[in-house]
Amino acid sequence: MAAYLVTVRSIHDSAAPQQLYLLEGQFSVDDLHLLANALLHDSVVQVAECQPIDALTSEPGLWAEVAYRAGVTDNEAESVRIGAKHLGITGMRVVRTLRRYRLAHASEGRNLANPLIQVTLSYAGEAIAERAAWYTELLQTPTEVVALVAQVALREADDDELVQISRKGILALDLREMQVIRDYYRGEGRDPTDGELETLAQTWSEHCSHKTFKARVHYEHARTKNQEPNSPSNLSDSTLYPGYHMLERDCEIDSLIKTFLMSATEQLMETQTGAPFVLSAFVDNAGIIVFDQEYELSIKVETHNHPSALEPFGGANTGVGGVVRDVLGVSAQPIANTDVLCFGPIDTPDTTLSPGVLPPRQVAAGVVAGVRDYGNKLGIPTVNGAVLYDPGYTANPLVYCGTLGLAPRGRHPRGAKAGDLVVVLGGRTGRDGIHGATFSSEELTHTTAQDVGSAVQIGDPITEKKMIDVVLQARDAKLYHAITDCGAGGLSSAVGEMGEETGALVDLEKVPLKYAGLQPWEIWLSEAQERMVLAVPPQSIATLQALCDSEDVEATVIGQFTGDQRLTVRHRGAILVDLGMNFVHGGRPQRVLNAMWQAETGQGLDLKQPHALDPHTALLRLLAHPNIASKEPIVRTYDHEVQGRTVIKPLVGVQCDGPGDAAVLQPIRSSMRGAVIGCGINPRYGLSDPYWMALACIDEALRNIVAVGGDPAQAAILDNFCWGDPRHPDRMAGLVRASAGCYDAALAYRTPFISGKDSLNNEYRAADGVRTPIPPTLLISALAIIPDVRQAV
Repeated sequence: MAAYLVTVRSIHDSAAPQQLYLLEGQFSVDDLHLLANALLHDSVVQVAECQPIDALTSEPGLWAEVAYRAGVTDNEAESVRIGAKHLGITGMRVVRTLRRYRLAHASEGRNLANPLIQVTLSYAGEAIAERAAWYTELLQTPTEVVALVAQVALREADDDELVQISRKGILALDLREMQVIRDYYRGEGRDPTDGELETLAQTWSEHCSHKTFKARVHYEHARTKNQEPNSPSNLSDSTLYPGYHMLERDCEIDSLIKTFLMSATEQLMETQTGAPFVLSAFVDNAGIIVFDQEYELSIKVETHNHPSALEPFGGANTGVGGVVRDVLGVSAQPIANTDVLCFGPIDTPDTTLSPGVLPPRQVAAGVVAGVRDYGNKLGIPTVNGAVLYDPGYTANPLVYCGTLGLAPRGRHPRGAKAGDLVVVLGGRTGRDGIHGATFSSEELTHTTAQDVGSAVQIGDPITEKKMIDVVLQARDAKLYHAITDCGAGGLSSAVGEMGEETGALVDLEKVPLKYAGLQPWEIWLSEAQERMVLAVPPQSIATLQALCDSEDVEATVIGQFTGDQRLTVRHRGAILVDLGMNFVHGGRPQRVLNAMWQAETGQGLDLKQPHALDPHTALLRLLAHPNIASKEPIVRTYDHEVQGRTVIKPLVGVQCDGPGDAAVLQPIRSSMRGAVIGCGINPRYGLSDPYWMALACIDEALRNIVAVGGDPAQAAILDNFCWGDPRHPDRMAGLVRASAGCYDAALAYRTPFISGKDSLNNEYRAADGVRTPIPPTLLISALAIIPDVRQAV
């Protein structure tokens, strides 16, 4: 077994970082030189040197080398492995990539890596033995372990023990939920397996079940002594603004999503004019509207906040990949991306940051790079968005990612049938992404990185691109009855949701793995990226397999939809999960929350008269503010021309360097009909009253749509709430008021909601216990039709 180090250096810049490749396998020296010359370096600007690991030469000076930790996705290494195969080099067993940096002094190496996903070796150039030992360690691969299905002692646990089980397992389940699970297993006469408890935790998580928006809320409007309701005159008519007047007194609300968001759409669709362009709202992976007689448009906006706080590049990278798969989950071709990013002030001194908090400049650079990397490599234009800076986002950055999809009308199948095969398509399963759903349902703390490091992922856009090509062809050939993506919760979430009406049986040993060493529950729960699950009729599996082979996409049958209304998961004959679907999806108790609104005019805003300022000076100072200043340096890194559909670009004006109001696309080449995407966000209003923030955001999103020529009568909107901990009555009251504002504005503008998403518990708890919530933040995204793109403004 040969082991070599290939070092690639710049010819023109000796101080530039060097790219290193560790290669091990059954190959000859001639194979190695062929790989180095044909694939690993560009001979015009680089030089490559090959050394056996056991015959390294010294490198004078101080150096630091950075490599990915075992189990973290290394896309470049995988590309080398594929390239070697194409060159006829078939014996490549292990490939690892590293970056080497020359240091002026030892302290420079501290900030070169994120310890959550990377390891670093700093050394003097003569430390050959130390380097060789490190390379040998990096080349080691995980070995098989004894796969165990563990029982969790739950039936006899008291309340304190239940809370500890949830906390130690990162289950994010409260005491009442744990009590319901305990009572269920008492009735079953047994304790749960680790896989069953993890399955219930992800299905019942805030991220997956939206239990705060489905909670029963006791809302109280607290007033100071002798204070009376003081509705502005333009809101005096309670029939026009029912949400506002509802919250002027104490009340009980059964589900914010049903009372306000879904209700607004239902009421609009029941009016005389209705909203006939809405095809799907709140039921699919994405909202869907009519484009024309032949095509439909789908749209979804997600958040990836917690992962981006820990590993900015990977968090944003997989945020883009995840929302693209949401649109693919309604059998649509992704044709445009959007992103809205919220960071702490870039100039925040490192000395003021709490332990475990990354500097905002590092977060911003990583997030922007992650968005760019995924969208550009997929060949999907990033056409709309925003960037905001506020101290409240320092420990909790917000990363909103959206995707627009195009599909033939009525081509998306929606129901798995008993007898259909469970097929997993695309990337392999690894340990990355475990506890993604539950970790995103908790606050961040100074120990989060150590506690849930496995929740962080790196995306693989090339694998996803190939998978997209397969799914669209499979859709047109009618090869599947249902499809969904492996999002948070992995196979547990995807198979569990698809099989809700039928039941499913899965054999985990059939699931393709990135590496050995995973326990059964980890295979079942891993969120590892670039995977879809399809319900495929048996007579179509051979055709689907041939299609996948032609596109170099892995497809594997891992089970069957059964018709017995049970979720059964096995691993080499051992039962990991055996649950009734009714309990998995209907057993969670409704959460009860308290909301207390303190009616304080101008809370959080300085309403004093400004000092006298020279208008010229004031204008320049305003234009220099990070929230107003040009975002062109960020926007220019995104490809907004790929696919050739963008009519109105992100940058407009005579010099094409000013911010546009919204993007206009021409989805179909043969039609002048277009689609418009815009957004509205204004968290500063949220500091005063989230009700007004909601009205302002919807108003802004629709004004941006209209400004470029979009038709407001053919517009739909999406909500994305990012909030603090809803168990605090003040935070919950703001969430209630923002939801009511969404309701009133949607009715007033006659604009239906078709999709939404919430990301709660965006708070940071420092080592001293001090909690810092983000500013209440609502993003409204709008999708509209423009009858003729030649009339776009």
